[in-house]
Amino acid sequence: MSLFVIADLHLSSDGTKSMEKFGSRWTGYIQKLEKNWRAVVKDEDTVIIPGDISWSLKLEDSLDDLRFLDSLPGQKLIGKGNHDFWWATASKMNAFFEKNSIKTIRMLYNNAYRLDGCIVCGTRGWFVEEGQQNTVGEVDYARIVNREVVRLRLSLDEAVKLKKESGDETLPILVFLHFPPVWKEFVCHEIVDTLKEYGISTCYFGHIHGAYRERQITQVDGIDLVLCAADYLNFVPLIVKR
Repeated sequence: MSLFVIADLHLSSDGTKSMEKFGSRWTGYIQKLEKNWRAVVKDEDTVIIPGDISWSLKLEDSLDDLRFLDSLPGQKLIGKGNHDFWWATASKMNAFFEKNSIKTIRMLYNNAYRLDGCIVCGTRGWFVEEGQQNTVGEVDYARIVNREVVRLRLSLDEAVKLKKESGDETLPILVFLHFPPVWKEFVCHEIVDTLKEYGISTCYFGHIHGAYRERQITQVDGIDLVLCAADYLNFVPLIVKR
């Protein structure tokens, strides 16, 4: 069994919200994604998708996109991105999956899973600095960052628990976020410090588009931060572990 990752699918099965205006790589991107996915992912594999799954605004409206994803080979662990307005509580989403016979999709959000050869965990994270925001009124950024750190700790604590239960202290814990902990001048110190505290050596993130000349892996304080946005990967799922 192999493990793959690819973020930011931005699915729009009804064609109402296309990404094709954002550059040539996005031309025919859903067809490109399906072709490439089927070429590399097998039914016994797992693919992690760290956010921005569907453009839908409500859970019920996301059904066609989720059915498309469910039809692709492999198990899928999905995280929440900043555009996943359709996202609901775990109980509502699991009930929705069961009602609509969606069998290969599970949530990777404030939790963890033990897979073959590793443990995976994840949440959304936080990215934008105060100076970059165009908001109306006052925004409590410290509160937002603290909330995301709490969610990350929930995920990491579950991962540590699974590692202890496995009896294998060599199992690596891999973290999957939607937002980058570090991107150029931006650093979310609270998240980076949390990753360091738990001894995390590899963290995957999406969200960044059009940065095709940037390095895929940036090392910060001994942590490999890996960009896995779909357009950066040219819509080919990235192998994490074979």
